[in-house]
Amino acid sequence: MNPEEVARLIRAGLPGADVRVQSEDQTHFAARIVAPQFTGLRSVARHQLVYRALGERMGREIHALSIEALTPAEAGA
Repeated sequence: MNPEEVARLIRAGLPGADVRVQSEDQTHFAARIVAPQFTGLRSVARHQLVYRALGERMGREIHALSIEALTPAEAGA
């Protein structure tokens, strides 16, 4: 997996999200996701939405994922 593939999967699971993914080794990733779907959700629920979008790849092709999950309002603050 590369960062763009991970970003594409997240965008597919969270339509309209602004997604940026970085990786130095193609197994450990850092993602910044701004999505309206996060509004009203706690951090754990936001992360669960991201994990759901990545499916079985978590723990396999994606060994680790650092997630910054923000609403549009939080990102603009």
